[in-house]
Amino acid sequence: MAEETNVKNELEGKGKAVKQTEEWNEKKRYPWFLRLYGVLCVIGGVSTLVEFVRGIVEFVQRDEIAEVVHEYTATTLVIAVIAIFLAMVLAVLFFFLGVRLLRGMRKRAAVICNIMIAISVIILICEFMIWGVNIRLIPMGISIVILIAVQSYSDPTLAEERELQHKLRKMETRQEAEDGTLGLDTTGEGYIKLNFFNLFWIFVIACVVGLILEVIWHMVVVDPGHYQDRAGLLYGPFSPIYGVGAVLMTIALNRFHDKNFIIIFLVAAVIGGAFEFFVSWFFETAFGIVAWDYSGTFLNIDGRTNFMFMCMWGVLGLVWVKLVMPVMLKIVNLIPWNWRYGITVVCAALMLVDCVLSLAAFDCWYQREAGTMDYEHASAITQFCNDNFDNEFMTNRFQSMTMNPDSASRAN
Repeated sequence: MAEETNVKNELEGKGKAVKQTEEWNEKKRYPWFLRLYGVLCVIGGVSTLVEFVRGIVEFVQRDEIAEVVHEYTATTLVIAVIAIFLAMVLAVLFFFLGVRLLRGMRKRAAVICNIMIAISVIILICEFMIWGVNIRLIPMGISIVILIAVQSYSDPTLAEERELQHKLRKMETRQEAEDGTLGLDTTGEGYIKLNFFNLFWIFVIACVVGLILEVIWHMVVVDPGHYQDRAGLLYGPFSPIYGVGAVLMTIALNRFHDKNFIIIFLVAAVIGGAFEFFVSWFFETAFGIVAWDYSGTFLNIDGRTNFMFMCMWGVLGLVWVKLVMPVMLKIVNLIPWNWRYGITVVCAALMLVDCVLSLAAFDCWYQREAGTMDYEHASAITQFCNDNFDNEFMTNRFQSMTMNPDSASRAN
């Protein structure tokens, strides 16, 4: 008991030190290149918003609404409207981000970056669902990478870690790494620090562990004795649905780590069920792919999720918060503390390439099945996917998926 009290007091003391460091970092001016980026954000945000408004006015004046409604499906139109609305919100946020950068308001800039990254990812998904792989995805992807970099630089917590590498707290940080406490949220707002480093490695580990558990579940329960490859990416033993699910669980439940079991169960069940529903809907809308179908099961929702699996998500959330997160933090801290940034950047780049290439391969698979592939004018990445990931490869690699292009809602 006395030992727990000492640890708590120590963490509270560190929490105060962290807040003091954050206040000090908040007062530091941004370097010139980030202030220049802030100027570009202000100009770009205003000009983009003006262009959006002008485009909408011209579209209404041309009276082409009936023609567009007739040409595209309702699902496609809804996705397009959501993407346009979010793009306008993003333009406004770019303006405010620029102001925050110019005024040196680090904490607020980091919060705005987090919101903008989430909105950008949603817009990217909408764009992909409507048009597939296209040139417009590249600027959005670059923008997301820049926002992650700005967020990481602005985050007072990460700023503190950078200062630690160059100042007297090196020894203390090394001791924290050896004790397995590096990465704990010392402010008391949650269990771990929700920074890019922790969340990325939670994503990677959950991708691997989730895939292993799903393969075992299929071999033992669904089809006893029969192995089926359940991987979700072209390369490596990764299933991104579990990685993203683990990140969402961590973000949503981090504040509830010491709360009632029932609250954690309900929050995890709702988040997990909603996420499973969205992923199923995304694959069917974008590619006509049915990755799983729970039709006919008890309290299923459009065959995309059901009562049993939502309960399983709830149990997983409980296990995750109470048992797995502390173990996960210890596993992450096995990475040498002075190598953590370099290793993370390299691995994140490789994972990003794997994800992008996998989506491109799915898009090529869809075009071949739908008969819309333009082999003569195909881009370099499309040619690469056609040469290396033909229909037979995709069928063997993603054995749990079936594709029906007629189920998709592509604009083309």
